[in-house]
Amino acid sequence: MVSILGINLFGRKITDKETIKKLLSRIKNMDRFYLNSYLQEVQGKTNRTVKVTGRIKISLGSYSYLGLIGHKKIEKAAIQAIKKYGTGAGGVRLLTGNSTIHKQLEQRIANFKATEDAIVFSSGYVTNMCTIAALFGKDDLVIIDKFDHQSIYDACILSGVAWLRFNHNDLHELETILQDNIKRYKRILIVVDAVYSMDGDIADIPEIIRLAKKYKAFTMVDEAHSLGVLGEHGKGLKEYFNLKSADIDIWMGTLSKAIPAIGGYIAGKKEMITYLRYSAHGFVFSAALPPSVCASAIAAFDIIEKDTKRHKQLKNNISYFLTGVKRLGFNTLMSKDTAIIPVMIGSVIKTFRFAKKCNDLGVFVCPIVYPAVPKDAGRLRCCVMATHTKKDLDNVLRVFEKVGKELSVV
Repeated sequence: MVSILGINLFGRKITDKETIKKLLSRIKNMDRFYLNSYLQEVQGKTNRTVKVTGRIKISLGSYSYLGLIGHKKIEKAAIQAIKKYGTGAGGVRLLTGNSTIHKQLEQRIANFKATEDAIVFSSGYVTNMCTIAALFGKDDLVIIDKFDHQSIYDACILSGVAWLRFNHNDLHELETILQDNIKRYKRILIVVDAVYSMDGDIADIPEIIRLAKKYKAFTMVDEAHSLGVLGEHGKGLKEYFNLKSADIDIWMGTLSKAIPAIGGYIAGKKEMITYLRYSAHGFVFSAALPPSVCASAIAAFDIIEKDTKRHKQLKNNISYFLTGVKRLGFNTLMSKDTAIIPVMIGSVIKTFRFAKKCNDLGVFVCPIVYPAVPKDAGRLRCCVMATHTKKDLDNVLRVFEKVGKELSVV
């Protein structure tokens, strides 16, 4: 029997009743004062604009950085896959769900990343969780950036591997941790995000690679927010820093940001990928991606490589919007060259009020507050898209200036 507030599962209490009450009370108060910007119902396709409760708004909340949701070639590929393979895979890939199109997608990713092989999972979160758990164990150490994605933390906790974290982008502290632990563990893995989803800055990968080589550590990079964005042609971190594929041991990415599908992938050495196919729980025990999703992702990779104008427009929009926000006097932290631009507001209540006023004025933007970010570091996370027009961005800037003055943020 499950009790909503007590969350008792077959007589076992799985969370604290008081904690749940506090959360529900917080949500109720946000709703009472019309501050809750979460779980808004979006009607129709998400692109540069979204329709919310019947009203069209400029969207700054979508990860579809290249604006590929609704692209005709991608939709056509998905429909053709459904006609050929059906709507589902029919099982886990080790048994009955391994269609030809799954292997085609993995080969497409490997070619895009210039690696020996790749493997796809049903979600990005699962990808990080099961990859770390499959490859590293109790005799190993995982070192993570303090601002790494939650899936990295959860992977360490649930897998039982030893883990330590260093302050965000503090590579001096990273080296100290490496020095102190190099002889204590069998293997050491350094995990960082390519682009940090709350701050919009980029990890210093060349220096991390240097430290990894010096201390014989392995490296893993989560490219969820860099694929399709960074680099001259949107090929991500490797192109941005002019790296070799072998410079990073584990290339991770998602298929739900610039790629308008769902899932995650790991790219790297064939031996490692083969091992994951037979040992990663998120692959072995999860149903395969639907064929239509695979076809959508393949088509999207093709467009990223061929449609260079789209990526160029994204870069122009990022530069234009970032410059405009700074000119208004907002703090945007260290955001540079990425499609994520944090607009710092401050307190939780002021951040919610700012987002609410923006939504009222036709700008759909998400408030990010504690515990996702430090206390009093509330912000609007603005996601810039290639399909935004100059008029869209100018309208957003006007709204930000108006609300900023009303709430004494600028």
